[in-house]
Amino acid sequence: MAPAPRGMAREDGRPAAPVRIVHLGLGNFFRAHTALYTEQAPDADQWGIAAFTGRSYAMAETMEASDGLYTLVVQNPEGNDYQVISSVVATHPGPDVEQLLAYFRDPQVAIITSTVTEAGYVRSAGGALDAQHEGVKADIETLRVGELAAVTTVPGKFVAGLIARREADAGPLTFVPCDNVPDSGHMVETVVRDLAGLVDDSLLAWVDENVSFVTTMVDRITPQVSDEVRGAVTADTGIDDPAAVATEPFTEWVLAGEFKAGRPAWDAAGATFVDDIVPHELRKLWLLNGSHSLMAYAATIVGRPTVYEAITDETVAGWVNEWWDVAARHLPLPAQEIADYREALLERFGNPRMKDALARIAADGSQKIPIRIVPALNADRAAGGEPIGAERAVAAWLLHLRGLGAPVNDARGDEVTALAEGTLEEAAVRVCDYLSIADAGARASILALAQELEGLAA
Repeated sequence: MAPAPRGMAREDGRPAAPVRIVHLGLGNFFRAHTALYTEQAPDADQWGIAAFTGRSYAMAETMEASDGLYTLVVQNPEGNDYQVISSVVATHPGPDVEQLLAYFRDPQVAIITSTVTEAGYVRSAGGALDAQHEGVKADIETLRVGELAAVTTVPGKFVAGLIARREADAGPLTFVPCDNVPDSGHMVETVVRDLAGLVDDSLLAWVDENVSFVTTMVDRITPQVSDEVRGAVTADTGIDDPAAVATEPFTEWVLAGEFKAGRPAWDAAGATFVDDIVPHELRKLWLLNGSHSLMAYAATIVGRPTVYEAITDETVAGWVNEWWDVAARHLPLPAQEIADYREALLERFGNPRMKDALARIAADGSQKIPIRIVPALNADRAAGGEPIGAERAVAAWLLHLRGLGAPVNDARGDEVTALAEGTLEEAAVRVCDYLSIADAGARASILALAQELEGLAA
């Protein structure tokens, strides 16, 4: 008779390292990617991570019970590999801003990383801080009166932390956002500086002197963890690990920027440091994330709920390749590198053991479609092309907003679903206006493709 499964404890991994990194967004991707690079760095024993959840307490409590340890499950086509990750040494619920401020006041803390999704940075359509957002307006008032722990938004937490760090004279700090957003370092710098300027102008000069913002490109597919995966962990390792996370074999991390107070030897763990990150960002954002968004809206309309089921459908695979053809015409990279990356993506998407739900990928399309699809679409039309692959993605998002395919889960849900009301023709006009798609040919094509997809609905 097999022994009963046991829980995980710190003795299953390395001793806890001192906290020198603070992370916002204790989700699956962070634990499969950023925490792994820290785990595999040769100086990992010097770089412990304190991680905060979003609004939930659940994962913080779950991981606290295992001293921050968890099992990383790499789902190879031929079977699973397991690794115990020890780099997370403390977990906290997102609303515990008092504890977050305590870390900002600690001179040992050198890096703030984040995976809070595009919407979490609370930007306006133009990329600045959305100062009219109710949460931001409330944070401005609480910061002005010095109630630092009362903030609720991510920009509010960043600025409250910097105020606390300046008051404590705790030294320099670096922000390293790890979300799928172009020029992510500049994005965070913008919302931090915008909010600081509305609260305390004197903070800006201190930020200039003491704070840096690193831009990153992150790449690793990390689906929701299934009961099947958790059961495999228990069966294969003898450990009952509710914090286990599953991922694919492939991983990539590219970073650009200055670290004010040092960093782990992430380069020795496989990360790449570059001067110009833009080509790497666009390659991943358009080819991987763009095709993910296309499938999330179009493939779910025709009854394909996962990436694997979508890419193994001949019709959907054709749509993906049509989109890639558009994107490839505008990527500043050698043709062979683009071709190789496309081939690698087909292999990754075709992993039958990766059950990545398209409904998850469909979230926050209002933040994703404008950066993943629209730039290449508009560029191709301006060059005299007919970017059907890009226009189909917009048409599918339009139908998604009208209730077809994956359900709408969007930070701007009320605003964007209102765009799709009325006749399909009226909705197409409003969606194109919202996305700044002005070309008459593109607008006509998007309407025609929406009508076509509507007829294919499962």
